[in-house]
Amino acid sequence: MYEHIERNARVTWLLLAFFVLLILALGYAIGEVSDLGYAALPIAAAVAAVSATSSYLYGDRVVLAVSGAREVSHDEQPFLHNTVEGLAIAAGIPKPRVFVIADSAPNAFATGRNPAHASIAVTTGLLEKLDRLELEGVLAHEIAHVQHMDIRLSTLVVVLVGMVALVSDWFWRSMRWGGRRRSRDGGGAAGVLALIAVVLAIFAPVAAHLIRFAVSRRRELLADAGGAMLTRYPAGLAGALAKLDADREPLEVANKATAHLYIVNPLKEWGGSLNALFNTHPPIEERIRRLREMAGPTADFPEAREPSA
Repeated sequence: MYEHIERNARVTWLLLAFFVLLILALGYAIGEVSDLGYAALPIAAAVAAVSATSSYLYGDRVVLAVSGAREVSHDEQPFLHNTVEGLAIAAGIPKPRVFVIADSAPNAFATGRNPAHASIAVTTGLLEKLDRLELEGVLAHEIAHVQHMDIRLSTLVVVLVGMVALVSDWFWRSMRWGGRRRSRDGGGAAGVLALIAVVLAIFAPVAAHLIRFAVSRRRELLADAGGAMLTRYPAGLAGALAKLDADREPLEVANKATAHLYIVNPLKEWGGSLNALFNTHPPIEERIRRLREMAGPTADFPEAREPSA
């Protein structure tokens, strides 16, 4: 677990460094095709610095806002609060803030930059469709994400992918407004530079999405194992995963930038063998099999059900 936490810290800083370089490359591209010239580089550097800092400090607020999450009090959801508090004590971390998303699709996610600034959000569908042991299993999975420091990396990915897409759009708009400045004024070498700039602008959003896919499936498997260790009842989480897999209702507030945060993929139409190559979630069958192995051969375990039509 400690190795996993250290690895997440390293990946976080590498992610921020790569993001800054990507923004600088886009700034160079904008300078090559517009009247800004090399002035675009300091502008891009400023955008990168502000975006990286704000993503680190406020990314969780952005994620909760886009997800339509509302913080609930202990009086509103006593069982939810008590369960989160008990699991946080067992994990040795501060109690995360508790949010509810008004959506009938069952799902949940955790976010924040560290355990001291963590939040857990669950949908109303999760509260309505799972029994208490299954709900405890899901919450334990999310607490394990907080404990393992997965939440900081996952939250950064959401904001940074959106920022790179925004700057890339700025590039294409500058193409439209400023024209091919260097290619008109500098001959063949300038044309090559402009071509490189266009390639960079095309590559940047693709690279940003690859970062999102790189939020490893292994983190979900480790959170499953960590959650099962907290509850000492792997069948609870396995039963929840089977129910969530069988429920075909898409989560309305989810999108492709935030999908990797949830315990199961909330975009039910995001299927197919090709798309599965880029799925940040392991197959439900594999997750249940691993939980079954943790519980032992005599445990009463649910099977992952075939999706309904």
